[in-house]
Amino acid sequence: MSAAGLTIRVAAAALLATFLVAPDLFEPLLRPLAPAGAPAVYVQSSLAELAAIHLGLTALATLASAVVALALATFVTRPAGAEFLPLSRSLVNVGQTFPPVAVLAVMVPAVGFGEAPTLIALFVYGLLPIFENALAGLTATPRSVLDAARATGMTARQAFLEVELPLALPAILAGVRLSAVIGLATATIGSTVAARTLGEVVIAGLASSNTAYVAQGAAAIAALAMLISDGFGVVERQAARRLGPSPSAA
Repeated sequence: MSAAGLTIRVAAAALLATFLVAPDLFEPLLRPLAPAGAPAVYVQSSLAELAAIHLGLTALATLASAVVALALATFVTRPAGAEFLPLSRSLVNVGQTFPPVAVLAVMVPAVGFGEAPTLIALFVYGLLPIFENALAGLTATPRSVLDAARATGMTARQAFLEVELPLALPAILAGVRLSAVIGLATATIGSTVAARTLGEVVIAGLASSNTAYVAQGAAAIAALAMLISDGFGVVERQAARRLGPSPSAA
């Protein structure tokens, strides 16, 4: 990473942190967007606290999606599980079939309001990109490489852990990045079912016709998404340089 690129990333992260911790400093920028007599800065909850909960929900759901999707992709790329590939694809595509609001509406009667239905919706939506990218990475390993690994005395498990998985890592990370960004955006609507996220600020702005609130919440979410995507991108490039490039479905 160049010094200029690192400086820009650090400056962007510092600006976002300042915005979340001390939003009052940005009141002059938000004031023109607020209705006459209405507050320009959302003060009902701490932006930093909402951002932390928002990120926590996204991270937990993405981790769960990654574990399940990678396990499923590994299974269907083994001889014993190859015939289950069409079924697996159908299962991970289910989450993309319904809009997030519909998933939340279905889950609320089952698990109640709050973070639980939001986590389930994020988990379901995060499966597809990780599964497809893991599948692309694992199936891209040349047969000659696997034959060479087995010829050196590696077991099938060792060949997977020491050859296939490292070579597929850049593609898998690309899928996790995409899933995390999708989850970060989707978590916003969790506030419609009483989950505490940055969507709370956006919804409050829409309910009160206060564009300043909408801009405040949307800006924080967009900045987090860009920083997370950029961070994963750096890790992907480092993995590709160290371990060798792998095709990505993203």
